[in-house]
Amino acid sequence: MSRFKFPTSVVAFILVACVCSAPAQQKPQWMPGQVGLNAGILPSPGFTYVNITENYSAGTFNNSQGSAIPATGTYNVWAVENLFYFVPDTKFLGGNLGFNIIFPTPATGSLVADIVIQGQTRPNLGAAGGGSGLADLWVQPFTVGWHLKRWDVQVGDAFMIPTGRYSPGATDNVGSGYFGNHLQTGTTFYITKNKGTSANLFTDWEVHGNRQGTNGTYKSPGQAFTDEWGLGQILPLKKDLSKLLQVGVVGYDQWQVTDNGGQIPIGSTGLTLPASLLPHYSVHAVGGQLTYIVPAKNISVFFKGYHEYSASSHLLGNTFTFGGAWTLAIPKK
Repeated sequence: MSRFKFPTSVVAFILVACVCSAPAQQKPQWMPGQVGLNAGILPSPGFTYVNITENYSAGTFNNSQGSAIPATGTYNVWAVENLFYFVPDTKFLGGNLGFNIIFPTPATGSLVADIVIQGQTRPNLGAAGGGSGLADLWVQPFTVGWHLKRWDVQVGDAFMIPTGRYSPGATDNVGSGYFGNHLQTGTTFYITKNKGTSANLFTDWEVHGNRQGTNGTYKSPGQAFTDEWGLGQILPLKKDLSKLLQVGVVGYDQWQVTDNGGQIPIGSTGLTLPASLLPHYSVHAVGGQLTYIVPAKNISVFFKGYHEYSASSHLLGNTFTFGGAWTLAIPKK
């Protein structure tokens, strides 16, 4: 007696239907829009405090083909990052060492969004942005920055430690729920000799640990790559250059570059599927930046706005970032 076999088309239909009922991570740990201009400049030796307040809002979700699908609610989160930098007045490989920590980071919602799509049911984007509290801890124990004649370059490695509140399946999560390692580079090239015009590029490559899911499952989010770029011009507000205004065009791109690992639950059926079946996400944005600089006091304040013009398996929205930096130079310059 021959063994009964399901037609291939039936198996494929079942898999597609199950994936459409599964939760999918649509944002990695790195929130794009934090860098922009001056990407390669390591702070002067001493202590530096940086505030980065970022808002991301979206009312659209694009499928894997880049087309918007019907959705309800809006995804809207705020994050207030407090970054503390220490740069000793010593040299390492011809450059300066840097160490930084970002904490506390109050947030009004989960900075890593999971969107649940169930067949033709409209996903609720607002459910992914609920909750408030302290987000994860960022520790960057290694950075080296070089100040060259026409270049500022830095490389570093950082860890995202999942200290923020996370519970599988909850709608009030703030933390990501998984460990991340971030390899970063920053480059500023001065196009003109007076360093008034610059081209900037920042990159972040993140690798993730396991994240606990519902029904005893776990998932290892796929690796992600982010670049942030900018073209800037400094304009003197005073002839003695004591006050400067920097204007520029900025943008970011973000991709998932490897498959997810582990298993994902299929609703409340008790069934699971390989997380590798979930499509990769990507998003692209362009915008502008203004930075006001007082060189003698080592103070700067900035504002940036981005519009996302393309996305797949990802939210499509807008990013606004503002804040400032102050350096207590040691030795005093």
